[in-house]
Amino acid sequence: MPNLVLRRTFACLIGAATIAPAANADMGSTKNAPDLSAVRAAIKAKNYAAALAQLKVIEVTSPHPDVYSLTGFALRKSGDRTQAMTYYRKALDADPTHKGALEYQGELYVEIGQIDKAKENLAKLHKICWPFGCEEQEDLKEDIEHASKAK
Repeated sequence: MPNLVLRRTFACLIGAATIAPAANADMGSTKNAPDLSAVRAAIKAKNYAAALAQLKVIEVTSPHPDVYSLTGFALRKSGDRTQAMTYYRKALDADPTHKGALEYQGELYVEIGQIDKAKENLAKLHKICWPFGCEEQEDLKEDIEHASKAK
C-alpha cells in the first residue's frame, strides 16, 4: 500500500511539472529560436511597427517559425491580413505543430469569417496539446465561440 501511495504521488509531481511550462507557452520560444524578447515587448506595447522593423532584420539571419509567426501577428494587428496569412503559412511550413502560428492563423480565419478553417486549427491544437491543453488552444476556442455568439 505505501508503494502505491508513493507511485501516485510521483505521478502527480510529474504531471504538475509538465503542466507548468505549458502555461506560458504563448510568449515563450520554441527550440533554437533567436532572442525575441524585444519584439515581444514591442508587441505587448502594441507597437507593431517597431516589432515589424526588428523582425525584418532578425528574419534575414534567423529564419525561424517563431519569427514568421510573430511577423504574421504584427502584420495582422497592423491591418495587413494578406501578408499575415503568408507569414503564418511560412511558420507552419517550417513547423506544422507551431502552436502560436496555429492559434494566430485561426484567429485570422475567425476575423475573415472562415470559422470552419479556424476549427481545423483548433482540432490541430487539441491533438498537439493533449492531454492537458494549452493557452493557444483555449484562446482560439474562445475566439471561435465569441464569433459564433456574435452571429
